[in-house]
Amino acid sequence: MQFKQTLVRLFVIFFPLTGLAQTTYLPQGDKANILIERLEIKGRTDSILNFSKIKSYSRKQAINGVNDYIQRFGKNSLSKTDEYNLQSLYMNNLEWLAPAEQALYKSKKPILNNFYTTPASLYEVHIKDFDLAVNPVIQFVMAKEKNSSENLFLNTRGLTLRGRIANKIGFYTYLTDNQERDPEYVRQWVSERKAVPGQGLYKNFKGTGYDYFDARGYFTFNVTKYVDVSFGYDKNFIGNGYRSMFLSDFGNNNLFLRLNTRIWKLNYQNLFMELHSAAIPGSGDRLVPKKYAAMHHLDMAFTKWLNVGLFEGVIFGRTEHFEFGYLNPIIFYRSIEQQNGSFDNSVAGLDYKINLPKRIQLYGQLLIDEFLLSEIKANRGWWANKWGIQIGAKFIDIFGIKNLDLQVEHNRVRPFTYSHFDSVGNYTHYNQPMAHPLMANFKEFTGIARYQPAPKWPAASKIIYYRQGRDSSSQSFGSNIFLPNGTPYRIGDFGYEIGSGWKTNVLYASFLLSYEFRDNFFVEVHGVYRKQETKTPPLTSTNTSIISLGVRWNMQRREFDY
Repeated sequence: MQFKQTLVRLFVIFFPLTGLAQTTYLPQGDKANILIERLEIKGRTDSILNFSKIKSYSRKQAINGVNDYIQRFGKNSLSKTDEYNLQSLYMNNLEWLAPAEQALYKSKKPILNNFYTTPASLYEVHIKDFDLAVNPVIQFVMAKEKNSSENLFLNTRGLTLRGRIANKIGFYTYLTDNQERDPEYVRQWVSERKAVPGQGLYKNFKGTGYDYFDARGYFTFNVTKYVDVSFGYDKNFIGNGYRSMFLSDFGNNNLFLRLNTRIWKLNYQNLFMELHSAAIPGSGDRLVPKKYAAMHHLDMAFTKWLNVGLFEGVIFGRTEHFEFGYLNPIIFYRSIEQQNGSFDNSVAGLDYKINLPKRIQLYGQLLIDEFLLSEIKANRGWWANKWGIQIGAKFIDIFGIKNLDLQVEHNRVRPFTYSHFDSVGNYTHYNQPMAHPLMANFKEFTGIARYQPAPKWPAASKIIYYRQGRDSSSQSFGSNIFLPNGTPYRIGDFGYEIGSGWKTNVLYASFLLSYEFRDNFFVEVHGVYRKQETKTPPLTSTNTSIISLGVRWNMQRREFDY
């Protein structure tokens, strides 16, 4: 309650509403993200799209960015498929087009004269001082897993709406009711974590299934021409990779206040979050313990093709008060954390993005949780040398084939990274990790190929291989960041390397073929193969394959790729 009251006071004192045009954000996993990344890499020197480490993308910046690309390179530089995706981006963001441009997307035969007046939205209004778009949200998937008598399924129904009021306030809401039965390896993960991946409170459904309600929403406004403010309940992501060492959208939604400042060659984001330190299934009638996070991320475009960023974050919990020092948007959190007696869990990081010629982008992240240079030099495997690293590359139109893109990525995280000496300060929210889904003590290799040979036929193939040192029943080797990183869980101070513990290898491969029947309505077939081997005696090996068929309307896919 104190955290929420503090945020309200901040609004009143520091953030008076102005008349500047306000934006909402593209949903996580939106199909437009692929087009935006492609145009950024092809343009290479674009200064608008070059700030793309913070997700979700601003609709305003997305439209401005692609318009800037078209102005500089012309539509003739686009493939037929890119042009189709560009038109779809415009149709789904009509509030950012001039009235004359909006008229180009009017439906010839709207339903009952009021519904689907444009192909992309069920109900849409764009008048002076008011914009509104309302859409149904549906996903229905049936699947079969090898050696299982139970059918897997996902059944999602809901709605999403967004809009603007008088160019001063933007708002967004996403509401769905969901029932699902997941593959066996996911159910095992749920049993261990007491959480459904990406979700919060849930109930059992038909024995081995899950029932949950997913509610997200926020409102936005401008402080000045250069500062956007968002307040709501949703997910955030920091980075250019498929995974993130800093903050990912893998876990549950959370309450947040986000300030994003973009001026000159700088993009600076402040993110304050209210989190849950632990959650018990079925605890809807009990107060879940709270903790908090504060994060800064500063991007600087040293050139129009090189972007370097600095990151810092702190996770903390207080039973008697909120730590107001962490609301300071510019001070180094580490200095505050040390003044508190190094009680909280602070991390820092560096990331980069380079747009090279020949349609290549290089990117990476380095996260530092804790380390001693003398122990790194000694190479004794000191447990508190805690860090994570990511390196990756994106290639578009490879082999000269239009819309054939490849992404390769390597992530590795030392044992005990993201953990803390208690169960409150760890880098988690609602029984789920806030960064990489594998938590710690692993090295992972990922390859993703995307191909859209025709406008309505996107396809994607993914291969993930990782090796992780998992904890035994009697000792923590640093993979489970929910465990305190001291005794009696951790035994000894030295000898910890990536892979220490119960060595587990996992190979995950998938293939997705989609057909966009109409805008944002997909019919899809999806295949998965997963093999897991434990190399520490007793040796075990399990493998499974899954085939699914489904339809998806106005929402992202739900996948369990770990």
